[in-house]
Amino acid sequence: MQLSKILAEIDLEISRLEQARTLLAGESEPAAKKPRKVKAVSVSEDAPTKRKKKRNLSPEGRKRIAEAVRRRWELQKKAAAK
Repeated sequence: MQLSKILAEIDLEISRLEQARTLLAGESEPAAKKPRKVKAVSVSEDAPTKRKKKRNLSPEGRKRIAEAVRRRWELQKKAAAK
């Protein structure tokens, strides 16, 4: 979904929530506000996304995972041999 569409939907939802708030607050008629204009954002669709920080495993964690994988392989070999 394009960023401009997302922003337009958010602005629409904000205006709906403001109207609901004025009705619940007891005001007789919601104040007429001009709808917010969506700013044009020049972000191309091909723009690279932000990469998440690489998570590092501790040597102990790597060892636990390796042992678990070996146990899994053993169980699969035993099941295939039956």
